[in-house]
Parts: sequence; C-alpha cells; structure tokens
Amino acid sequence: MLLRHLRYLLAVADHGNFTRAAQALHVSQPTLSQQIKQLEDSLGTELLDRGARTVQPTDTGAAYIEYARRVLRELEAGKRAIHDVKDLSRGTLRLAMTPTFMAYLVGPLVRDFLALYPNIHFEIFELSMVDIEAGLADDSLDIAIAFTEVWNPDIEWSPLFVEKLGLMVGRDHPMYERTEPLTLAELEQVPLALLTGNFITRTCIDDYCIDHGIKPTVIMEANSVNAILEIVRHAGVATILPEASATEDRTMRKIDLVAEPPQRTAALLRRKNSYQSTSSVEFEKQVRAKLSTH
Repeated sequence: MLLRHLRYLLAVADHGNFTRAAQALHVSQPTLSQQIKQLEDSLGTELLDRGARTVQPTDTGAAYIEYARRVLRELEAGKRAIHDVKDLSRGTLRLAMTPTFMAYLVGPLVRDFLALYPNIHFEIFELSMVDIEAGLADDSLDIAIAFTEVWNPDIEWSPLFVEKLGLMVGRDHPMYERTEPLTLAELEQVPLALLTGNFITRTCIDDYCIDHGIKPTVIMEANSVNAILEIVRHAGVATILPEASATEDRTMRKIDLVAEPPQRTAALLRRKNSYQSTSSVEFEKQVRAKLSTH
C-alpha cells in the first residue's frame, strides 16, 4: 500500500464518482480504478460499492476511510513541522474567528503580531462555530478565537475573557445622548436590528431576554455583523452587540442597562494533541497577554 492509494481512495469517496475523482487527481479513470483495486486486493476486502449511481464506501470502506483521513492529516502536520522555523523569520498561521470577534479583534491582534514577525503569512477565516470546529478537526486551521460551546470532542478550548454585550445606537438615534441606564421594560420597547438565530450572539441575547421575562422588539435581522453595524449607523434603530463594537467605532454609542447585560466567554480553540507551529504558539501567547485584561 502506498500513500497514493489512500489519496485516490479519498478522492473517489469525496467525489462519489470515479470520473470526477480522476479529473481532480489529473489521472486517467482506468489508472484510478486499477489503483483502488490494488488497495482492495492488498486489504482483502471491497472498500467501494460501485453498483449505485454514485460510488459509496462499503461498511468496511467507511471505517478504513476514517483512518486514511487521519493518516494523511498527521502526515501533513509532520510536513509543516519540518518546515516550521523556530525564529519566526517565516511561516504560516491559519486563524479563524467568529463574525463578532472578527469585527473588532482581528485588526489589533494581527497588527501587533506582524509588528514583531512581519514575514509570517496569515490565512484568516471568518467562520461559524460549526465550520471552525470542522476546520480544526481536519487540520485546515491552526487556531481559532470563538466560544466555549464546543461539541467536537477532538477540539479543546481555554477561556480568554468574558465579553459583555451592550445596547448600541448610532448618532441619528433618539437615545444617542441618553446618560441614564435603560430599564428592561424600556429595552423591550426599543426597535432592534439583530443577528439571525444561527449566531451564538443571537442565542445569548434570546436566552437573556427569556431569563428576564422580556420580549424584544426585533424589526429586522441580518446574517452579517457589518450589515447590522451599517443599519444601526444609518437607520435610527438599535442593536445588541459586543460592547467593543461601540468603543471601536465613534459613530456608535453604548447605552447602559440597569440590569447586568448579556455576556459570554470568549475562548481560544485548537485540535487536541496536534502539532502546534511556532507561529501559533507565539500568537497564542500574544493573544493571552493582550486579552487577559480585556
């Protein structure tokens, strides 16, 4: 068995078709079929069911494919370890954040890191929690800043800081100059533009309202933090986002609440027992130093 056999097997499994897999691998279909047959013969079992419209793994094939993915993933990590430069004179860092953190954290963190290590190549991704967990698990990401609500047992997290959410208004909002804290009864009447329900930020807001027995007046929803910020700047409505969204943008202002505001724990995520490049280790140190008093 060769590594080529594993890559060919995964290509067929991922594409569900020998023709498309052969095209992706830049080999002929007969060559691909022959290589898969050689692998099956060496293992003494059929790995793929070729009878259906799409090629599907057999039961034994499905089990073997999971191990094959793990082998190739670890080999790629080994390749990165070989090329890792300990003095950080070069290297790559694959970083992901959820959208609300991307809105105010990514700029300062990357700026400060590149000030010390200007030759590190960043690959930065704005992803949902689900996609972050998947990316860490399949080793397409090195590190992520997200939340503690982690479902994948292969992902470990450690807390960074507690982030408070706040009521935000733009300059055209009638409450922009307000100095008195808002009661929950008043908050209930404020027209809001909020993130859609697939955001953890929105889940946090909804849980907060349920816990305090209020029903917010949500007049619009968007699946983009930047869209929400633009709406609040120009449309005279309010939103609930991390407090830093207001302090980082002078066209918006946070209105205090009488009650303790919603909050959630920001966390640093990585894959368990995986190789950590020098750049990811150093980035984590800088993040913790910068955010420990956040």
